[in-house]
Amino acid sequence: MARGMSLRIELFPADLGRFVDFYTRVLRFEVEGEQLAAYVAVRRDSVRIGAVKAWTSVDPGGRAVPQGAELVLEVDDVAAERDAVVATGWPLEADLTHQPWGLRDFRVFDPDGHYVRITSRDSSPA
Repeated sequence: MARGMSLRIELFPADLGRFVDFYTRVLRFEVEGEQLAAYVAVRRDSVRIGAVKAWTSVDPGGRAVPQGAELVLEVDDVAAERDAVVATGWPLEADLTHQPWGLRDFRVFDPDGHYVRITSRDSSPA
């Protein structure tokens, strides 16, 4: 039986330990499977992010919008997610905002400069 398409991404961080710390401690993912010397995967619900240690240095500024990519994570309670991130002491790039397209979101940079937008699933005022 066909299951359709799904998405998982792989990032190339300079330091796998920093990657794991951010995605598990700040964004509350869990390490999936065994953490290897050069590869680790994290999962939260149906989102899976793999990480392969970068084999050359990368300027984190090159990963920022508009030349990089934006990782968009949809959640049921964006205010609770924002509060959980703030409680860890991780800096917000942009605080919780009602966007013109009807959703609410906030934004952070991960330790390697990947732009992460955490957004509501719908335009409800929660």
